[in-house]
Amino acid sequence: MLGWDGTQITLLLRQFQKPMGIAVQGQQLAIATQHEVWLFANAPDLAPTYLEDQPGRYDALYLPRALHFTGDLNIHDIAYGNDGLWAVNARFSCLASLSADFSFIPRWRPPFISDNVPEDRCHLNGLAMVDGQPRYVTAFGATDTVGGWRDHKQSGGILIDVEQHEVILRGLCMPHSPCWHGDRLWLLNSGAGELWQVDPQSGQHQVVCTLPGFLRGLCCVGNWAIVGLSQIRERRIFGELPVQQRFPQLICGIAIVNLTTGELAGTLEFTHGCQEISAVQFLPQITRPTILNAEKTAMRQAFTAPEFSYWLRPSAKLPSPSAGA
Repeated sequence: MLGWDGTQITLLLRQFQKPMGIAVQGQQLAIATQHEVWLFANAPDLAPTYLEDQPGRYDALYLPRALHFTGDLNIHDIAYGNDGLWAVNARFSCLASLSADFSFIPRWRPPFISDNVPEDRCHLNGLAMVDGQPRYVTAFGATDTVGGWRDHKQSGGILIDVEQHEVILRGLCMPHSPCWHGDRLWLLNSGAGELWQVDPQSGQHQVVCTLPGFLRGLCCVGNWAIVGLSQIRERRIFGELPVQQRFPQLICGIAIVNLTTGELAGTLEFTHGCQEISAVQFLPQITRPTILNAEKTAMRQAFTAPEFSYWLRPSAKLPSPSAGA
């Protein structure tokens, strides 16, 4: 998590196993990991006192509230909709929802996919919501065989209209992260390092900017795009891409781009310890957030309810029990 302490950018690290999709809705936050989807809720009343020796350091505290055990679905994008959380299930080539009874519930699959089987047939990965419903998705290929997209990675990428159930744009290079913002559709032509604006009706597009990384993770806020950049560590699948021909060295980090002019406003680069960004999200009206995982004892000491919040830890002062209790 990136924050601001009043003088400089801050960086908070938390360990999750293969985190990929991130979704934000109000005080809720969800993270898709290798075998689970974690659901968190912000506890703003507890955030300032999370660190007893540094009161007021944080203004948001995301506490785990539920854990869905999905198995290794290779979930990429996740997004909140009118009827709950949607997940891009790459392994089964479908959009899915979470379930208390099953690993997942298939809700939609591309028109060229003949069956829901664990074969990653098209590498479905990106999801854009419009008016609370899934509307646009990206995939690496319109293929219906086991890993069939791998033979067409340079130009087999596609954009699909979920509502119309048809492919509306072809010829992309490993696209990711479609995003509906300002009544326009934006996406990442990742293998070329390009941020695109797309007209879904005509299929026409314009390149907003080109960045020195394999692009994955897009969030639009006002007139700005927040874009994730990754280095390419795996050469068999991700080697020999156009972005590698354009830039002799790729970076891993975050770029801020002006959506109107395409100008780069700034970057935050990870110079070591991190090679890939999978998703990015913006937390509005929050300056310095923190999040707890299962490794943090404080996760089991925080109690929240609609009317109150408490820390139940040795230093906390609890009311004395009433007589006879």
